[in-house]
Amino acid sequence: MKKIIWFVYRIKQKLKQNIGVDFKKSYSQSGEDLIVRYIFDALKIAKPSYLDIGAHHPTFLNNTQTFYENGSSGVNIEPDPDLFSYINKVRLNDTNLNIGIADKKGVLDFYVMSAATLNTFSHDEARKAEGDKIKIDKIIKVPVLPVNDVLNEHFVDKTLDFLSLDVEGLDLLILQTFDFKRFRPKVICVETVTFSQERKGEKITDIENLLVEQGYFVYADTNINTIFIDKSIW
Repeated sequence: MKKIIWFVYRIKQKLKQNIGVDFKKSYSQSGEDLIVRYIFDALKIAKPSYLDIGAHHPTFLNNTQTFYENGSSGVNIEPDPDLFSYINKVRLNDTNLNIGIADKKGVLDFYVMSAATLNTFSHDEARKAEGDKIKIDKIIKVPVLPVNDVLNEHFVDKTLDFLSLDVEGLDLLILQTFDFKRFRPKVICVETVTFSQERKGEKITDIENLLVEQGYFVYADTNINTIFIDKSIW
């Protein structure tokens, strides 16, 4: 086994030397983590802190795992109990919260979909996603907190470098209540396209408009997610 591992390693090294290929692993949906990593490298921030709202899974479709592997730490929020259990087992150096984010403290219905990437607190989004291959598996009660409560608890004495946001229909609401004066992420990655089974999702322009008003600019867009940078630090 050791010989096989060494053989694979040597092949990779030869490829790098001969054709200039440097392999970089991405855990994100469309390589967003590699784009964000490039930004922090340019900013000379080796280990950015993060708040991952809608973390989903520790390694699958996750925007912060690449930073965690490099020694970063942060806060992961995932309302699905099953997905949360994976995060809690793998992200031992992070703070992991099995809650949702809303405009006020309480308990809300959470729609667990047959496609876990579409889990949502939004009744409308859950019904919109239903179709021949996707259905609502169950509806559970999940505690929710305002985003600023989480920030006050975990980032008062710690800088928030990176905000990753993917909550299926409530992204705009969370950003509208976010206290950007006190807690200002340097980089934000947020889902900015509506779900469509026919891949005809529309851009949520209100998200871009809000963040531009808050002093951010669009650095990159993967059609699904948009990456914003604080103008004042770039």
